[in-house]
Amino acid sequence: MILYHAAWDAVFIAGMEWEWYHGTGAFIWQQSICWTFIILSGFCLPLGRHPVRRGIEVFGAGLLVTAVTVIFMPENRVVFGVLTLLGSCMILTGLLNRLLRKVPSGVGLLGSILLFWLTRWVSDGMIGIKGIFFLPLPQLLYKGLGMTFLGFTEPGFMSTDYFPMLPWYFLFLAGYFVCRICQRMGFRGRWWTWNIPPFGWMGRHSLVIYLLHQPVLYLLTVAAEWIF
Repeated sequence: MILYHAAWDAVFIAGMEWEWYHGTGAFIWQQSICWTFIILSGFCLPLGRHPVRRGIEVFGAGLLVTAVTVIFMPENRVVFGVLTLLGSCMILTGLLNRLLRKVPSGVGLLGSILLFWLTRWVSDGMIGIKGIFFLPLPQLLYKGLGMTFLGFTEPGFMSTDYFPMLPWYFLFLAGYFVCRICQRMGFRGRWWTWNIPPFGWMGRHSLVIYLLHQPVLYLLTVAAEWIF
């Protein structure tokens, strides 16, 4: 993620010409980061405590990112970015945890995957599975920031990092149920608690790293432009 954002700064801030970054390869790179980020966040939720409280903290960090970008970088503003999504997912899953634990983990995983694919194109006005069937959704749903937060993107909305609840909440839930499956199967050997100090430290401070890495990269990019 840090490397991807460093490349983004080089291309869009420093003006570096890099054709590959505008193509399929870079898109796959970006999507792989997003997907693993969301799945791992869902996976980690059953391993910790106080998911609602942690969700509020992450959601607040997302609001901070929105405020800073709207004020200082309005042309690259972040509204309903990945931190807002993850905080919302943590809060909602924490509130529903007792109910979700009654769902068989295998059924929950398959259901989450199916619902993710069914709602994958909600922001484009459709529901269904690409290549099989699509059903158009009423345009009256696509009005207002509240509906945009849910995934029904209103016309003219712009954000450089946009992750609405639909379909991404179901990917978060897939990670949640994968963890449940691992717990049920007794995967609690040495690898479950294996700690590599540098990565363990980064994992424990991931929110701070996420919030600070882009400002640091931005300053380094501007400094490099000034020097060279």
